[in-house]
Formats: sequence, structure tokens, C-alpha cells
Amino acid sequence: MSVSRRVLLVSDFFYPNPGGVENHIDQLAQCLVSRGHKAVILTHAYEGHAGWRYLSNDLKVYYAPRLPFYSQVTFPTIFGSFRLLRAILIGERIDLVHAHQSFSVLAHESILHARTMGYKVVFTDHSLFGFADGSSILTNKLLKFTLADVHQVICVSHTSKENTVLRACVPPGRVSVIPNAVDTAKFWPSGQPDPPDKLTIVALSRMVYRKGIDLLNIVIPEMLARHPNLHFVIGGDGAKLPLLKATIQRQQLAARVEFLGAVPHQAAREVLVRGQIFVNASLTEAFCMAIVEAAAAGLLVVSTSVGGVPEVLPAHMIELAEPTPSSIIEALEAAIQKLPQRDPWKQHAEVQAMYSWPQIAQRTERVYDAAAASARDDTFVGRLKRYHKCGRWFGKICCCVAAVDYMYWCWLDWLYPANGIAIAPDTPYATDNLQETSLHHA
Repeated sequence: MSVSRRVLLVSDFFYPNPGGVENHIDQLAQCLVSRGHKAVILTHAYEGHAGWRYLSNDLKVYYAPRLPFYSQVTFPTIFGSFRLLRAILIGERIDLVHAHQSFSVLAHESILHARTMGYKVVFTDHSLFGFADGSSILTNKLLKFTLADVHQVICVSHTSKENTVLRACVPPGRVSVIPNAVDTAKFWPSGQPDPPDKLTIVALSRMVYRKGIDLLNIVIPEMLARHPNLHFVIGGDGAKLPLLKATIQRQQLAARVEFLGAVPHQAAREVLVRGQIFVNASLTEAFCMAIVEAAAAGLLVVSTSVGGVPEVLPAHMIELAEPTPSSIIEALEAAIQKLPQRDPWKQHAEVQAMYSWPQIAQRTERVYDAAAASARDDTFVGRLKRYHKCGRWFGKICCCVAAVDYMYWCWLDWLYPANGIAIAPDTPYATDNLQETSLHHA
């Protein structure tokens, strides 16, 4: 099978874990395969998912034997994944590595090892980070080290680009802005007229602090008090869910608020079309896939105006609010007034024209081409020069890590020669019997 590019996409976040990054990687990989490329995904093992599997379109996923220790992020080992990654890169005949998400340990380690082996590397950042708290400072330092040696960087919004350039000191010319997209074939309006005596607002997100659940905890009771015909449908799970449930129970509003718990992505459309308005109260967002999916399903969107959110939808589809309860309530009231003018199918067609995965894949290909055509000094000395610029003392530490990684690679090359690694087929033979295979002998 002849393919024009062979790409390994790496992240701690992938199916069966739900989320925007997971969906982005899956959709991008599927589109790359459809466009004639070879795409392989590397993530860590999940419960019930280990070894390697073939998904639809012959998309191969390696579930590496590494356990997550916090929010599906694997414990950093720096060199522990090198042997397995090397076997995958050689066995799959990869020519470019595309890592995703700045707080994915597996992504950072894979960038280091891939660059040590001389591969072209692209990185996509999906989130915004601050500059003041301890965790942000550590993450930004790590990102500065990692991105010092990548060939191209992709951000999902212009706000995200500015954030990444400042955090990692990356030249803006190496950073491209490519938004997420939505598979509009999976998100379409219900086609049924809105019930005249019932108004439903949908909230669908992880129940964590960053998603503004504390704001919704104030907004929901106030909106229910103002509108007797109003109901809320809330999907998602997380640490803040008990807080929200306790408030609803205490104020005796359980009959008008339905909690669905965790909602698989394939069931999201069924939840969305139960309402007329979608609310997103996030405190920080680089892009926010959820509001695009809601708009594609024909809902009016109310969202906090944070991060890259103002770039995502045109004004007639969204009401923006400050991340305060009063501002969100005001935006919800404005959305309710706009409901009679809503045309779900026209809105669906507009979203379809704006956000298409084939278009996103095509734009990503151009970034791959730019990375492949890079003529910079990629010798080991050239890499050390780039790492040394990371800081007076931190730069020297980066150089030491890169040097140890290089020596480890030389040792692996001597102990496990590349010609002894089996070349994997491009398509599965007897797929039914190849659904899962151990990686422990890699």
C-alpha cells in the first residue's frame, strides 16, 4: 500500500476517555487515512484496552502499558517509554510524529525521543495556561524545553497561539492556527417544533472547577425562579457534581433539573436536541468543541467569553458573557428572547460550512509539509544549541537530558538493532483475530 506520509499521533488522551482532545485526534487520524496517509495512534492503556487495536478505517491504536496517576496523565519516566516508542516508529515506518496536549506526559517524552532519533515533529496545543501558579510555571518550563526542538506548532485559536508563544518562547512564525471541527453528520437538529409550554437549557461538560460549575451552581436556581416553564438537562461527571446536586436538592428543584451523569460522545447529540439553549460556563477555554457541536445541533449557545471562545461562532449563534453569575443570567435571558428567530437547519448548514474535518486535515497536511521541508540544523550539536537557549541554568539541564537520551538511544540501537524489529503491515490481516495483542515484548 503506497501512502504519502506516515504519521504517529501521540497523547495520553484518547478513546475510551471522553473529551475534546480525544475526539480531535480520532477525527484527524481518520481523515488522514481517508486522504491516503498512514496514521497510527499511541496512548496509554485504559481499563479493557491494552496492546494494540484496529478501529474503523484500519486505524491502528497502540495502548502502551503505562498507568495514569492523575486525570489520565501517565507518571513521568523520561526514558521509560523510549524502547517501545522506537519499536513503533521503526515497525510502522513512521516519518513524522504529531504530539498533542501540553499536559500529556507521553506527548512530551515522545517528542524528546523522536527528535533524538531524527524524526520530524509537530505539536498541537489544545489548552490555555496561566503564568503565576506553581503548576503553570512547571508546565510552561517543560513546554519551553519540549518546543525548543519541534519543527512546527499548531494551536486551536489565535488566543491559544498568543498563550503558547508567550509560555514557551516559540517564534510566532513556527506556530499555525488550525481550529477544531465537528462531524456535522453526527450533530443535526431534531426537526421537531419546540414545545410551546416548556423551555429546556442543556449543560454538557465535565463537572470540574475549570468548567465553571460553581457559576452554574448559582445560575441554575436563579433562572428556574425566574421562569416557571424552564428545565435544565445536565450531563457530565466529576468532582463538582455532588455540589450541584446538593444545591438542587436543598432548594427542592429536582423535578426541574435532570442529571444524566457521564454521557458518551456518541450519545451527545441525543442530549443536545432535548433543549433549545446550550450553556457553557468555562473559566478557560482554548477553543471549546462543545459549543460548536451544540450549534450544529441547532441550539442557541450561551458561553463565557474566555480564551478563544469569541473566535468560534458568529454573533447570531452565541450570547457571550463574563464569567460571573449575573452576566451569564443576562446572556441566558437574551438567548431566550432570540429563540423565536432561531432557524436550526440554517444554523446547522452554516456550522457545516465553517468547520469541516476534511478541511482541517488538509490544513494540517500543509503544516506536515512545512515540517518535512525544514532545513534547519538538526544535528545533535544543533539540538543542544537550541536547548541551551532555554535559560541560563535550565538550558544546561535540558542539554544534559538530551545527551543522556542520545546515549540511551545508541545503547538501544546496539542492543536491539533496527533490522531485528518486525515491520508491521499497513492493513490488518484477519482483523477479527487482531483486535488486541500484547506490547510487553516490544
